[in-house]
Amino acid sequence: MNWMLNRRDLRVLADFRYQIRRFLRFSEQAAQAEGLEPQQHQFLLAIQAETTSSPPAIGQIADRLLTNHHSAVGMADRLEERGLLERIRGEGDRRKVGLRLTLHGSELLTRLSALHHQELRESGPELVAALQELLRGVSPEGDENVAEAIKRD
Repeated sequence: MNWMLNRRDLRVLADFRYQIRRFLRFSEQAAQAEGLEPQQHQFLLAIQAETTSSPPAIGQIADRLLTNHHSAVGMADRLEERGLLERIRGEGDRRKVGLRLTLHGSELLTRLSALHHQELRESGPELVAALQELLRGVSPEGDENVAEAIKRD
């Protein structure tokens, strides 16, 4: 089944994507102000947010970042060189390596997280409203081709 979209649906979708991009731009700039690339910030956040009882492995973080293992290893290397994270060898199996933030990494992430929470308190209502509008307005209606619906509108 295809989705039938009109100009309003496209406007609502564009507004939602704009709101997401606004927040992501804020996040990128906040990370860069702390001397981090945005993906490095996300890497630290993924480590700290992991809910397992043992420190997360590179593979878990790579999955969370939707990146490949090799790229995650490189990011971990750079963050470790900066003193923001450390690798922890498994006690039972020394081949297993987990990741943990250092005190410096944790402090940096705390600052960034506080800024992000403040930004979400300010811009979050607009983001939520855009998502609600999107979910309210776009629905499957028959099997018309989307491109035809856009042309016709």
